[in-house]
Amino acid sequence: MRVENLKTLFEENVDRFVDANFSLAPKICGHVVRVVGLTLEAKGIVAPLGAHCKVASFDNDKMINAEVVGFQNEILYLIPFDEPIGISPGAKVWVHADQSKIPIGPEMLGRVIDGLGRPIDNKGPLVCKEKFHLSGQKLNPMERGAIENILDTGIKAINTCLTLGQGQRIGLMAGSGVGKSVLLGMLTRNTQADVVIIGLIGERGREVLEFIDQTLGADGLSKSVVVAAPANVSPVVRLKATHLSHLIAEYFRDQGKNVLLLCDSLTRVAHAQREVGLAIGEPPTAKGYPPSVFALMPKLIERAGVGKHGYGSITAVYTVLAEGDDKTDPIIDIARASLDGQVMLSRDLADAAHYPAIDLEGSISRVMESIVEPSHLENANKLRRLWTLYKQNQDLIQVGAYESGSNSDLDLAITLRKEVEDLLQQNSSEEFSMDTCRGLLEEVLGDDYV
Repeated sequence: MRVENLKTLFEENVDRFVDANFSLAPKICGHVVRVVGLTLEAKGIVAPLGAHCKVASFDNDKMINAEVVGFQNEILYLIPFDEPIGISPGAKVWVHADQSKIPIGPEMLGRVIDGLGRPIDNKGPLVCKEKFHLSGQKLNPMERGAIENILDTGIKAINTCLTLGQGQRIGLMAGSGVGKSVLLGMLTRNTQADVVIIGLIGERGREVLEFIDQTLGADGLSKSVVVAAPANVSPVVRLKATHLSHLIAEYFRDQGKNVLLLCDSLTRVAHAQREVGLAIGEPPTAKGYPPSVFALMPKLIERAGVGKHGYGSITAVYTVLAEGDDKTDPIIDIARASLDGQVMLSRDLADAAHYPAIDLEGSISRVMESIVEPSHLENANKLRRLWTLYKQNQDLIQVGAYESGSNSDLDLAITLRKEVEDLLQQNSSEEFSMDTCRGLLEEVLGDDYV
């Protein structure tokens, strides 16, 4: 045998030996050299970003799970899934898995799981046959189907003036305590969808059970999957729960289903990524958010939408928290730029017991024009104009400074104000079909608008 062939054979055998003995496997062991805040630093171990590791506690009775989120030279940065209690200097670290793969399947319907795919509803183990990576698969934009079909939400204000399409991505934007969760519950109950995926990310723990019992109910839960990662869990788990919600939605979309994905909230997802980014040394930028936050948001949002060649769809609704009612928050800005529209909720309307507190001024559906009849679009624009005109002149009207006859459109807005408000208000238990909403819109405007 020639020397070149022997050399090649030797190199192949070495590669196979290294792959078999020094690849990502529990045999590779390192040790903890430093703990700073959320971050564990480990040496003597080789693992890629996203790998799952196990860290031994002081008494070795408990293993703490962690994920590799960064590295520098020979030091790996890990963030644990739980509190790193019991970790001591030199604690051993093993690689458990090289990437985040989670079992997904139709068995998940009707179940409540955590950010790692483990059931938390006391209904027994969850066994799914297929495993998928949390990052999902990117869709070629040229293969995506168009948004062509109307999505009936059962909510008058949305059906009439902010009509949504199947596969649209929309944001519910507001400060705290103005009815985002109630509106989310109305969308969950009333929207016509084959499967509903609900990601409760970074919110209060008590809201999980309340949402399932009071909002979903037994019938709603039967066609839903709830992924819960409340505020008290690790930021890594909160991020995994977000990716898992999108992954489950993608799975059912690829089965040809029309999926409704509700993510509450996108702001808490950004907060989780900010915690991870700052913990590994990323520089803070606008409002303390590191660059990785602004890279994550569009990637998440682009996972929703219509599937290949129109086969299945994910209609995504993201709640976005305007902290201190600041509508110039960077997360709100990037959501506006990335989503197909937004529904703005007003504190003034909520304080006036106008529910849902949807403010047509600032709200928009970017696909409405292409999916509704021209007459419906014309009536919706008329109503929006009347609403905005009244709001812009509300102070003058209330103090009696406006003289009737100065502006015919404003006169009509004042005349029809009560009817317009009644059209846009709705009890949380009520449901109005798209046909009913169109009829109500025509009835309010009548022949008064010229």
